[in-house]
Amino acid sequence: MAATANGTETSVHANGTSGGVAPPKIHLYTNHRCPYAHRAHIALSELGLPYEETIIDLDTPRPQWYLDINPRGLVPSIKYTVPGIENEEIIYESGIVAQFLCDSFPSPLLPSTREDPTAPLRRARVNFFIDTWNSKLSSSQMGVMKAPSAEKDDKVKEWVATIEKEIEPLLANTSDKAPFFGGSTELTFAEVIVAPFLVRSFAFAKQGKYVPSSFMKMVEGLPNFSRWSKAVSEHPSVTKIYNEKESTEGFAKKYGKMMEEVK
Repeated sequence: MAATANGTETSVHANGTSGGVAPPKIHLYTNHRCPYAHRAHIALSELGLPYEETIIDLDTPRPQWYLDINPRGLVPSIKYTVPGIENEEIIYESGIVAQFLCDSFPSPLLPSTREDPTAPLRRARVNFFIDTWNSKLSSSQMGVMKAPSAEKDDKVKEWVATIEKEIEPLLANTSDKAPFFGGSTELTFAEVIVAPFLVRSFAFAKQGKYVPSSFMKMVEGLPNFSRWSKAVSEHPSVTKIYNEKESTEGFAKKYGKMMEEVK
């Protein structure tokens, strides 16, 4: 069911939980176009947690009621309550929301240090992968997208060279049967954090507008990255709420003018 009021849409997602444990009450404030909010959706899907959802309109000033929830006005935010254990808490910022959910419900996404003696090392490797992606790749990607048309081909070569140097070795223990980070057969927290940006990179390359289409051919030459990115992009928890057309159009609406000005 869904109801619309004050420019927002609220719906209920009942994924169910296992183990006979009563699930928490989660209300997610989101926008399906936003890659940061996408992180929360992937985590919730993989954890099988039921939640209520309110869509926040990112094209208009945030209403005061939402600023009272999240003074920054960004998505995602969650209200989280465990009846009889935790009163209603508000958590925001995408990485923090996703990690809170994963820490609250240990799973293949992010193992608990209390239950697995190898967990600290695995968590450290996941965090290193995320840090490498954020510190090494994000700036290269934006460099491509912001570059004048005449410079895009050179910029995309630099971007792919960075992927080959920084990311390809970190995916060395993946395989066709275990394509996710760390040689996992299931998504990990690494994919929760980077998948929203990965799928959008390929979407922009398909269009050839902000990212040259040559990007897709070039990364095919990186066997580890190519195998991993294909598995991530096709995973049901990643594609569940992702609408490529709406996401790319939303980006163009918000940032297109700025991108056009540098051509």
